[in-house]
Amino acid sequence: MGLFITLVMALVVAAIVFGVTVLVSGSDPALVPAEPDGRAVPLPGNRPLLEADIADVRFDTALRGYRMAQVDQALRRAAYDIGYKEELIGVLEAEVTALRDGRLEDADALRKAREEALAPSAPATPAPLPENNDISGGTSPDAEDVAKTDEASAADSTVKA
Repeated sequence: MGLFITLVMALVVAAIVFGVTVLVSGSDPALVPAEPDGRAVPLPGNRPLLEADIADVRFDTALRGYRMAQVDQALRRAAYDIGYKEELIGVLEAEVTALRDGRLEDADALRKAREEALAPSAPATPAPLPENNDISGGTSPDAEDVAKTDEASAADSTVKA
């Protein structure tokens, strides 16, 4: 029994000496201090993602980890961007295949569709209705506008095929 008490006392003294040593020497260099809430760095929403964007993203901390809503939003944004880039790669591969096979019309249609999809588009605003509810007096779409819409629809269906 005396040996057991001596062993327990030695362990207690060793734990106290270890604790005092840690307090005196400073914090553990392997632990990084947690940043306070409100320091989140979200993914950019106005351009395609870069590798550095994923490395730089930060989330607010909560009681049990990171804020789930912020993490979910970042994952959805990254998934969207990955899907967009996969579709773009698919279109480019189809365009290259069409060029190699000598199908210049198909390659040209794919190129036009790709360029239209990548070009920044102005937000579509509906045309104002005539005040007297006379539809014939209002602005009607030109034949060129209808043709452009039909071409874009045909190009989109070609891209998806």
